[in-house]
Amino acid sequence: MKKKLVAVLMTAAMAVSLAACSGAAETTDNATETPAAEATETPAADTAEEPAAEAEIAQGSEDAISNLIAATEGTVDLTLWCSELESYQNTMKELVDEFKTTYSDVDFNITIGAQSESTCKDEILKDVEAAADVFVFADDQLNELVQAGALQAVTATYTFDPVAANGAGAVNAASLNGVCYAYPLTASNGYFLIYDKSLLSEEDVSSWENLVAACEAQGKKCGFDFANGWYLYGFFSGAGCNCTLAEDGVNNVCDWNGETGLAVAEAVKALCSSDAVISIGDADARAQAKDGDLIAYVDGTWAIEDFQAAYGDNLACVKLPTFDVNGSAVQQGSFAGYKLVGVNSYSKNVGWAMLLAEYITNEASQLKIGANTQEGPANINAASQISSPALSALGAQSAYADLQRVGGNFWTPAGTLGQSLYDGTAEDVQKALDDAVAGITAAAE
Repeated sequence: MKKKLVAVLMTAAMAVSLAACSGAAETTDNATETPAAEATETPAADTAEEPAAEAEIAQGSEDAISNLIAATEGTVDLTLWCSELESYQNTMKELVDEFKTTYSDVDFNITIGAQSESTCKDEILKDVEAAADVFVFADDQLNELVQAGALQAVTATYTFDPVAANGAGAVNAASLNGVCYAYPLTASNGYFLIYDKSLLSEEDVSSWENLVAACEAQGKKCGFDFANGWYLYGFFSGAGCNCTLAEDGVNNVCDWNGETGLAVAEAVKALCSSDAVISIGDADARAQAKDGDLIAYVDGTWAIEDFQAAYGDNLACVKLPTFDVNGSAVQQGSFAGYKLVGVNSYSKNVGWAMLLAEYITNEASQLKIGANTQEGPANINAASQISSPALSALGAQSAYADLQRVGGNFWTPAGTLGQSLYDGTAEDVQKALDDAVAGITAAAE
């Protein structure tokens, strides 16, 4: 597949303020402004081919956006992929309309497509050149997108510095080998406990043992998606077990079948032996909450509206409970997740794609997205202006959360392990752990 050079950057002698994740330039406000005239070199990543490195980006102009406009002829066609959820689709349409108004000298044809962040990488890698110019994706997909040469590195900025404007965790999630490859959008792609505070006290939700006992006493249910490795991970990580990418960035290393992991698995199996505990997926959990049967569930910000409808003013959120491991209370861990905006390195209008990506991730846009979707902004200033029970719980859980970095072989074995612990079919728990680790660490094809 032949690389398409960033021609517009070369022919227009477009000036930019370079801002690598390893050394951010001076920041500006998130409103549209002229970037600094001075530029700083960005170190190249030791990864796959790098489209940005192939373009001789001119420096020194006082107005890069004016140069970009002057170099633009005809209609600028762009495609933006974002979540299929109505709240995201409507908000992105509003932001795109604002973008068009801001740069009204240019004729834009911007199409908004519906693509889940969780599967965005898979759709892009089917045909990178035919994929969207700008897309929202989950941060754990960054490595593969970079290795495929699908992401335009954020070596050029127009209106603000994404590195300085966003939280360190989000910037780290958007970076590889010291280079920033995406624009942070949200910092709330994690999970916590949602519950009905009219039926459960703060003491009840402080530990899994207390929660299960309270649900048993009332004939109610508490839920967790044990068959999903994304959630199951938190039990093992909380106890200090390790499961992450190997140095090759593709395969996994995992020690869940050690002595500590065995104790964790036995603890999970013991919790699941109660009839008050159900293993249930997100959609079914929301339905059961509305029926009044499910009074506590581990989920994320995306589910808050449905749980709000179910619990009303009694909706409460808290960090994940502790659980008992060999007589000691262990704080359950979790994955910390971020949503990022990427620019396709093969975009025919990469300059405008980068400016659009900046626009939909600036402070004002992140505030609007947060208000409409209940998600937490990655932008530092925006995050300080939004508060909710869900975001407070997520913030409390963040101290026990890890950046999600596991290879593809993690998911099926981890999910199978969790299901077997819930079902009680793992009579030999050590063997179940050994089998799971063997699958998780198997060489990727």
